[in-house]
Amino acid sequence: MVQDDDIAAKKTDSQAADGSEVSISILTVTYNASETIDRTLKSVESQVGGDFEHVIMDGGSTDDTVSMAEAYRMRNPHIRIVVVSEPDKGLYDAMNKALLRARGRYVCFLNAGDSLHASDTLYTITSRMAGYSPLPGVIYGETDIVDADGLFLRHRDKKCPDHLSWRSFKHGMVVCHQSFYALRSICGSYDLTYRFSADFDWCVRVMKQAEEQGLPLVNSHLILTDYLAEGMTTRNHKASLKERFRIMRKHYGWLTTVAMHGWFALKRVLG
Repeated sequence: MVQDDDIAAKKTDSQAADGSEVSISILTVTYNASETIDRTLKSVESQVGGDFEHVIMDGGSTDDTVSMAEAYRMRNPHIRIVVVSEPDKGLYDAMNKALLRARGRYVCFLNAGDSLHASDTLYTITSRMAGYSPLPGVIYGETDIVDADGLFLRHRDKKCPDHLSWRSFKHGMVVCHQSFYALRSICGSYDLTYRFSADFDWCVRVMKQAEEQGLPLVNSHLILTDYLAEGMTTRNHKASLKERFRIMRKHYGWLTTVAMHGWFALKRVLG
């Protein structure tokens, strides 16, 4: 497992070895994703302005995923694109590896099949950073749900709160992971003891770090991501819910967790 101090050390090493630092690292984890990755790659290469890189961490695909990623890298020499393909221990292990490769001030994960909502999404986020001192701990926004053809299905059910804190997630994951741009210096590793909901735990820990350091969490008031329905957590819904209960218990305590789950159940009954 990659430890938090390993990631902190890698941040320092990457900046010392290369004096430059981009504003945003888009991190994409793939495995046999040739049917969905093209939309993701096109959405990143279509970005107008913004100072960003794209790290693609592949788990040793046997289809055309890597060749598609390499072709994308070759046709976009103006973008820093990193393509790595090697075995991993699963999704969150690969995400930890991607974090180690990142050199952006902010990181955001964009899975194969997901896409940036607009061609100026990264430019807008980069511009928002400039208006804050200190930099926000997190910049976040809304998410649309799309089908396998990239067509709009609906707005995400949970709307982002105007004022976000780590306590907000006791109501569930009120910000989609793919619309959560985190300051890399406060990011630890994903906890590999969770198979399906480590992203929930990671976001809470990032926001706790932001609060400890007095960093604001900023609502962009924009739709940032088009999210492909049927992600891993969706496919493993029951196991994911059990993990989220454990995570909420860790961060919010037994009483709050049980009370919130009772409220979730009541809302489902009431429709």
